[in-house]
Parts: sequence; C-alpha cells; structure tokens
Amino acid sequence: MKSLTRVSVVAGTAASAVLLLSAVPAFAHVSVSPEGEAAKGGYATVNFKVPNERDDASTTKLEVTFPADQPLASVMTQPVPGWKAKVTKTKLKKPIEIHGEKIDEAVSKVVWTADGKGIEPGTFQKFPLSLGQLPEDADQMVFKALQTYSNKDVVRWIEPQQKGAEEPEFPAPALALSAASEDHHGGAGADDKSDDKDKAAAESDAKSGGKEESASDSDSSDTTARTLGIVGIVVGAAGVAFGVLAGRRRVNS
Repeated sequence: MKSLTRVSVVAGTAASAVLLLSAVPAFAHVSVSPEGEAAKGGYATVNFKVPNERDDASTTKLEVTFPADQPLASVMTQPVPGWKAKVTKTKLKKPIEIHGEKIDEAVSKVVWTADGKGIEPGTFQKFPLSLGQLPEDADQMVFKALQTYSNKDVVRWIEPQQKGAEEPEFPAPALALSAASEDHHGGAGADDKSDDKDKAAAESDAKSGGKEESASDSDSSDTTARTLGIVGIVVGAAGVAFGVLAGRRRVNS
C-alpha cells in the first residue's frame, strides 16, 4: 500500500509540474507601440519596450534597424537616463520628397548603449522616438532589433510575423499604422481646427456685437429725432395759441 501511495504522490507531482509549465507565459520580447496613434503619412512618437529576460545578466545595448524600403527623414531621440543614443543615417538610392523638399538621406539605425547598470533582471525600459513622415502605402513598419546583455549574449529580434502563421520565436518589433489623417500631423491638426473654430466664433460674435451696436445706435437716433419732432410740434402749437390770444386782446382793447 505504501508503494502505491508513493507512486500516486509522484504521479500527482509530475502532473502538477506539467500543468505549471504549460501555464507559464512565453517570454516577453522587444516591441514597439505608438503614443496615441501612428497615422499613415503623419508623424508619431513611439516607444520601443525592452524587457530583461535573463536572471543573471543586464541588458546593456539595444540596436534598432529601420526598414530600407520605408525611409524616414525625421527620427529624433528622447534622452533616457543612464543611456546614450546614436542615430545613423544612410544615403538613399532614390531621393524622396517631403513637404516640397527633396531628401537624399534617411535614418537607418538607432543604437542605445548603457552608461550605467542597464536593464537589470526583472525590469524593463522604454526607448522613445519621434518618427516621420510615416509611409502612406503600408499598414505597418517592421523593425529589426538586437538586444545585448552584459554577459555578451545577443538576442536577435528579427523574424517578421507571417500572415496566418504562429508568432515566431524571435519576432521583430512591428508598428501598426492607422488610417491617414487629413492634416498628416496627428493631434496637432485637431488643435488647429479647434483654434480655427474659436477664431470663427470670436469673429462672429464681434460681427454680431457690431450689428447690435449699430441697431442700438439707430434706435437711439430715431428716438431722439421723434422726441425733437414732438417738442417742435408742441412749441409750434404753443406759439400759434399765444398769437391767437394776443390778437384777441388787441381787438378787445
């Protein structure tokens, strides 16, 4: 009986272990997401999120390569405490035109290097970028990222997601692009339109106020004229009456 009991305990422990392993989520990977939205043909601020998947090493370097067939003329980094950023540009085989200006080079790579402890085990770090002008004829942008650890290990997040297929083991960060906005400047356009509406409302109020003042002035002028007319009539009538009375007195005298 004791042997059977031990076998049952071992079997139960093994089954529990299998269930626990199956419940453990897949390791997080380097990803990219916009702050707000990334509209086609516009500009956006995005964050590359880098988790540390090691328990014995820190992430000390992140290298992001931009797609060559979707050149971006404007890429700006935001200071990240404890990190240094380097932006690399490459000459374009075919210049592109943005806002009427021809651009013959585009950003091809951004590298962040830790000058401190880096991303320690159990933590993550976000690396912001301002990007533009985003492509107008694509639904996404796929970047390639290399994550380097303090023990010299390098994880290559470079595998694109194939439509209808399972997520690859080392997926490349992909930025989804939303429908193009009218002004191609994201939220700035909404503010401009709001300002325009405010200006129009102010102008309308000013015009309405002017009309009201004009109407008020006109009413005031009409009232004054009528008052003076009535006073004139009264004065005239009084003068006639006085003349008649004076004539009668002369006759009587």
